[in-house]
Amino acid sequence: MSFYNQFSPSYDYHLPPCEWGYALKAKLDDQERYSSPMPLIGMYIALASLFCILAMVADLFHGLRNRKLWFPCKYFTVNAASLTVIAVAIKLPMDLTNLMPGYVDQAPKLGSLGFMCTMMVNLLPSLASMDSKELVTNMLALGVLVLTLVGNVCIQINTGVLSYHESSDPYYFQLHYKEISPSFSRLEGNGLMATIYAGMLLMLLIIFACSSIAILKSKQILESKYHEAHEKAIKDHQELQQQGQLTVEKLKKHVSNYWIMARTGSPQFMTTCSATTAASGVICAFSTILHIVIMVSNIRSLTDYKSDYKWSMSVIFIIQFIGVTVGTIAPLSRCFAVLSFKLSVKWIWNNIKVFKVESYWTRKLYDWKLSSTPFPYLQILVLNVCIGFQKIVVVACKMIAVIPNFSVICVLYCFQFWKRLKAMFKASSVVLVQNPEQLQEGNENLSCYVLQLQEDIEFAKRTLKGILKSVNLLIQKAEKQQPNNLMKLLAESRGFEGVGKFESHRVPPLLSEEYLNCWSLPLVTLTSIAMSLPNIQKNKVDCLVSGVSEGLVYVRLVEETLNATDNHVSIQKAAKTLWVEVEVYHKWLGNKLPKPKPKVNKPGYILQWLRDTAKNKANEVESKNDNSKYKSICANSMYRITETILLSYHENIDEISQEELFAQLSSMIADILAACLTNLPQVIAMKCHENAIEKREASVQAAAQLLGETTQIINSLQVRELPSLNPDELAFIDKWRAYLSDPFP
Repeated sequence: MSFYNQFSPSYDYHLPPCEWGYALKAKLDDQERYSSPMPLIGMYIALASLFCILAMVADLFHGLRNRKLWFPCKYFTVNAASLTVIAVAIKLPMDLTNLMPGYVDQAPKLGSLGFMCTMMVNLLPSLASMDSKELVTNMLALGVLVLTLVGNVCIQINTGVLSYHESSDPYYFQLHYKEISPSFSRLEGNGLMATIYAGMLLMLLIIFACSSIAILKSKQILESKYHEAHEKAIKDHQELQQQGQLTVEKLKKHVSNYWIMARTGSPQFMTTCSATTAASGVICAFSTILHIVIMVSNIRSLTDYKSDYKWSMSVIFIIQFIGVTVGTIAPLSRCFAVLSFKLSVKWIWNNIKVFKVESYWTRKLYDWKLSSTPFPYLQILVLNVCIGFQKIVVVACKMIAVIPNFSVICVLYCFQFWKRLKAMFKASSVVLVQNPEQLQEGNENLSCYVLQLQEDIEFAKRTLKGILKSVNLLIQKAEKQQPNNLMKLLAESRGFEGVGKFESHRVPPLLSEEYLNCWSLPLVTLTSIAMSLPNIQKNKVDCLVSGVSEGLVYVRLVEETLNATDNHVSIQKAAKTLWVEVEVYHKWLGNKLPKPKPKVNKPGYILQWLRDTAKNKANEVESKNDNSKYKSICANSMYRITETILLSYHENIDEISQEELFAQLSSMIADILAACLTNLPQVIAMKCHENAIEKREASVQAAAQLLGETTQIINSLQVRELPSLNPDELAFIDKWRAYLSDPFP
């Protein structure tokens, strides 16, 4: 829209002068009415910017909490949701339809460009957390967004919109038409700033593309090295198993080995230590300086807004300035990620040789070059250009990265000099010298689990020590979260006899289809029976339910890890659904527990009522949908367990009290839990390994957390004698029952 059309109402000049005034007033009233929602749209932009800032702040807290001062991307990542919010946050420089003649109207436009630079630099490590398909998709989406933004900015630079300022002279508008002829300055002032920002955005987009290509190959290199270290860890694990049961100390060593592999082989950490990340940090710092200049030059003009966005422009400007300031912390800290490596002459020389391009930067392009396509000559030509361009970008990034790298070297050498100077005047200098020697043997043992992208660059000893310290702190923190109610329940178990007693082979199933048993379903069924006894004190029932609830968390981990077959999964889903009904609603398949106002409170009557109810539920099932299948599985379990208990007492069922039956049920529950949880060491060992490189660190962290929480459980169960079964058979309750019924086949 031209300036003439925007500010000159189209009316008939043959009208009388008084009607001209009415027409102009009506036109202005319409424009004011149509532009009235614009401040709310401005607040929408400010809110989107605030969401981005909060995500960046969350990543800062996550990094500080986990002692990762290179601040990995966990909350602020490249995905469809974040790109949508970012697109809203940078709406101002995208807006080509509204003139912004005030100083504060144009400052947020430039500020949004700086805010976009800061967000892009913060997002760079998140590329490594995606698989290949996600990486390509998100890079295309980000590329479209950035190119659209740069294109719109270039249009505004060319038309001079970014340099336009409207006078506040009250005689500027007159009733008669007066052509507006603003003075434009295309590459001065705001136009120059916008040109610089557009150039930085294009540079960052190129860095993103080059980093993505390197990430694809780097992951393959780290993956091959991980499998070598994994084979070594498996052998060590098998040797420990041959020496006896897996103790807590053996498990800690096993978890530590995988923690070293996960942390040193982290794709995000690998990307953070690259030259492209260091170069993007320098670009971010320069962008922040420009933003500060814009803020200082406009700080006195925060009320000079003349656009339809009105006062919301000042809010956007301030919020995005805060975002740029906060968002600069992580990129600058990532420049110090090189401190994780051993400072040596070789490392310094590698940083000086900026024209050396490592193979992983271009290897993926070479692989594509060798692939077969219908147009081989065109493919070779295009990829040769891409390879050359990739090398140019990497060399340029290395040249830019020299600034932070050598700043780090100077700071580190000054720190070491100060440390040695202090050691000369302190008696503890001997200790300072001896500590590295004491750790040398441990570091050498861990070296086979360290994953490095480049063989000639080693991790510093303090880095490995910090990684080990972090996993130990994680385990120690988890040890303070022991499941106390579960421990009290397990204390009632003296063996594993309850595993063979809760269900008899003499009781035929209600279903024609035979289902395998699982650990969780009999636990839920036995707890339901215990809850149906009305004369038991409420605190005892609550204590039992709490213990079973805590135990089922670990039982499900055992089942999901070791009993993941299709036949077991359906039973496990039924048990999980039933437990929600039992724990939350105190019902079993819609029947209240305990039965309201029972005619007879004798245990025999209650068991018969549960048995008959289960039998009726099974007979009611007609269709074969998932809900009926779930009910039939639960009803079959209740029928067989209650009938087994009734048969075990014969005619003496009416002579036992509810307290005795409750104690027997609690004992069987404790025995089943104890038998199932003997598999926890195997679960912890298996959770350490994760095939997907992007999820590997989270999996090992979950294993360390599980080890800490179950330390007391593992120690208490190690003194018990396990059945003479293969380690793989201990995970299945049917194998236990078969052994307990006939230990000498």
